[in-house]
Amino acid sequence: MNSIKSVPARVLNRRGGHSLEAEREQFDKSQAISISKAINTQEAPVKEKHARRIILGTHHEKGAFTFWSYAIGLPLPSSAILSWKFCHVLHKVLRDGHPNVLQDCQRYRSNIRETGDLWGHLHDRYGQLVSIYTRLLLTKISFHVKHPEFPPGLEVSDEVLEKTAGTDVNNIFQLTVELFDYLDCELKLSESVFRQLNTSMAVSQMSAVQCRLAPLIQVIQDCSHLYHYSVKLMFKLHSCLPADTLQGHRDRFHEQFRSLKNFFKRASDMLYFKRLIQIPRLPESPPNFLRASALAEHVKPVVVIPEEAPEDDEPENLIEISTTSTTEPQITSDLFEQTFGPPNGVWDDRDAQIESLKKELDTLRAEMEKIKLEAQRYITELKAQVNSLEGEVEEQRKQKQKALVDNEQLRDELERLQRVKQDSDRSQRLCAEAEKKANATEIRYTKLKEKHSELINTHAELLRKNADTAKQLTVTQQSQEEVARVKEQLAFQVEQVKREAEMKLEDQSVQMEQLRQELDARRDELDQAQRSLSQAKQAGVELSAQVEALHAEKEVLRRSVSEKECELLSTRGLIEEKELQLNQEADKATREIRELQGRLLEKSNQEQNLQQKLLDEQFSILQETVREAEDILRDAVAKLDDPLHIRCTSSPDYLLSRAQAALESTDALENGHAQYVASMADAAGLVGALALFAHLTADTIVNGSATSHLAPTDHADRLTEMCRDCGQRSLDYLGELKDRQRLGRAELGDVRRALRGVLQLAQELRPKSLDIKQEELGDMVEKEMASTSEAIEDAVRRIEEMMSQARNESSGVKLEVNERILNSCTDLMKASRNNIYKPTEGDSRKWPGGSNNSGILCQELSLDRRADLCLQGRGLGSHTARVGTPTLGCSSGTRLHVLHPCRAGSCFSTTQ
Repeated sequence: MNSIKSVPARVLNRRGGHSLEAEREQFDKSQAISISKAINTQEAPVKEKHARRIILGTHHEKGAFTFWSYAIGLPLPSSAILSWKFCHVLHKVLRDGHPNVLQDCQRYRSNIRETGDLWGHLHDRYGQLVSIYTRLLLTKISFHVKHPEFPPGLEVSDEVLEKTAGTDVNNIFQLTVELFDYLDCELKLSESVFRQLNTSMAVSQMSAVQCRLAPLIQVIQDCSHLYHYSVKLMFKLHSCLPADTLQGHRDRFHEQFRSLKNFFKRASDMLYFKRLIQIPRLPESPPNFLRASALAEHVKPVVVIPEEAPEDDEPENLIEISTTSTTEPQITSDLFEQTFGPPNGVWDDRDAQIESLKKELDTLRAEMEKIKLEAQRYITELKAQVNSLEGEVEEQRKQKQKALVDNEQLRDELERLQRVKQDSDRSQRLCAEAEKKANATEIRYTKLKEKHSELINTHAELLRKNADTAKQLTVTQQSQEEVARVKEQLAFQVEQVKREAEMKLEDQSVQMEQLRQELDARRDELDQAQRSLSQAKQAGVELSAQVEALHAEKEVLRRSVSEKECELLSTRGLIEEKELQLNQEADKATREIRELQGRLLEKSNQEQNLQQKLLDEQFSILQETVREAEDILRDAVAKLDDPLHIRCTSSPDYLLSRAQAALESTDALENGHAQYVASMADAAGLVGALALFAHLTADTIVNGSATSHLAPTDHADRLTEMCRDCGQRSLDYLGELKDRQRLGRAELGDVRRALRGVLQLAQELRPKSLDIKQEELGDMVEKEMASTSEAIEDAVRRIEEMMSQARNESSGVKLEVNERILNSCTDLMKASRNNIYKPTEGDSRKWPGGSNNSGILCQELSLDRRADLCLQGRGLGSHTARVGTPTLGCSSGTRLHVLHPCRAGSCFSTTQ
């Protein structure tokens, strides 16, 4: 029977490979088209169908490799709208894409950060939004990589949340802080979008406005889950920790609650969101975490996305198979034509089998489509049931909440009856708590003091240990030297023994040689005697006796030789024993030396560890001091923009003293820094100098801000900017002290220049009169008196001229009256000139410094009349003299002011 198995394997392999390649090419093409349509420079929202195709593509390839391969090539730096829509699509892909998308996005964190940094430095409306959106995406990626239990869609059950938080309070605390940071990023994006819409008076039906509003749908979905998880964890924290410890958490949550409620309210009022998402409503007031029963009143906010309306473009299948189904027969036909040639009109069993399989495949595809449609319908029905069940659950929760509210009202009534009694108890508890806090503060101070003393004692102990180690090292070196001396003595003894043994051997060898020579001589004599015996047998008896004597002597010599040889062997054994003993003693000394060297190395390592520990402790103390100094300076710099600080004022003199003290403290700080760089084991000088510098610089900044409130506008702006620059330079210097690499290169030049700028501005703001010395004031008064005398003489001269002119032009009574008037004026001017007081060196009266009397002292004028004389000159200059009540510098009687000539006539006034 013919079947598909009878087709050649080469044909099947070629057909399968070609089909996969075509399918991959079609997939890449489809993804490229969707990405280009979704992310473009048109100021319009991203269409849902293009984003859905991209999301389905991530599920198809089980990752976001294709998406990022096309996204990297996008010209994001050229258009802020393009970057904004890229962030929107990436947010949707992270939420709804394949789980592996998170790891792919983690690899491209640097690209996202670079895009945000680029647009953050530009003053573009979309650019600022892109910078905030990228920070949100980076926070989202970091959070989900650190906590893989939370999917990027943030949909987890309460059981998974409890399991993730665990039972460790520190883990719950840290997870709550991270959720708060996550929610802050989401709310900051929504606030920035709405702020731009408020400034442009936008309408939500405009495409430009919808382009900004579209990403907020994902933000609403994220915020609902983050709010619910934050409430759960806050209740769990309050069940483990006291309420005072979590005051900061509660304040932060309440602020986020107000922002989130405002965000949901504004979004629900917009027509754009009403057809796309059902936004939940938050309660009127935040949950009361101090009451554990309030957890039952909490209702999880549920976001509902309605069914999407069909869009104006072509319909789209959930999984794209239509293109493959239409192209696959053509590809198969082409393969068969290439392999077997064109059809010749004759059908065989294989063709029929292929046709039947194609029909079965089409039938199965149709059934698959029906199954998919049925599955979608079931999914829709199940979603409707889920929504109805959630509505019922919501209704039951409301009823439960109502019952709890009634119960709470009854409980409140009971508490109200007990409140009178609890007021006194509360006041007592508050007093007790205040005492406890004071005691705790005192205990903390005592602990810090003890810690400081302990560090000092540890430092002293380390120094003592260092001295002991040095002593041990000296003793070890002495022992090594003693061992070396012993070894040298042993070597010397060995050499001496060897020399003695060699000398004995030489002596014995000499004796042996002598004995051998004697033996040879005896042998020669014996031979000679034998010869003589053989020659003379007559003297046989005598020769026999001599031979016996010689043999006996020979035996004696042989015994003595054997004894000498035994003695030589024993001497050699003794020498070998001595050598072995010396070698053993040398090995023992070597082992002792090695052991001492090991102990010495261990001691040196221990000393190095202790020294490193001391350095680390000193550096940690320095870092704590630097952080405290940074907090002090940041608090002082914050006073520059604090509206509550506007009412505070200060004088330039006090600012001058504070700036001078701060500038002088930089010398001590520089000395302490140099000492610490030279010896990092002692940071006491640098820590004390840092504390003094931080307080004096902060005092200078605060007083500079207070002084600027009374200064002219130009000086005030310069002084404020100089104080701000001083704070920033000081913070930069402290930042360099926090880094071990840059600590040795930290410089105080910028800080000194900023403090000198503040000092110079304070000098400029001082009142000018304070700069005039007593001698300069006397010179000014003398000059003023001289000018006044000249003015009076000039007035007298001109009055005399007027008198002569009146005599020439007038006569009779008129002449007499004018002469009396002019004579009175002349006498008055002369009296004024003569009565101006000029102090001597012995005079105890001081010159007045006020501006009303121009530094002129006067004596009492005895006038018996009161006259007001007004003289109008004919274009002449004039003087004014007013005699009245005495001022500073006059003892009693009258006051005389002599003013400089004016241009519009003169008036003389004298008063008794």
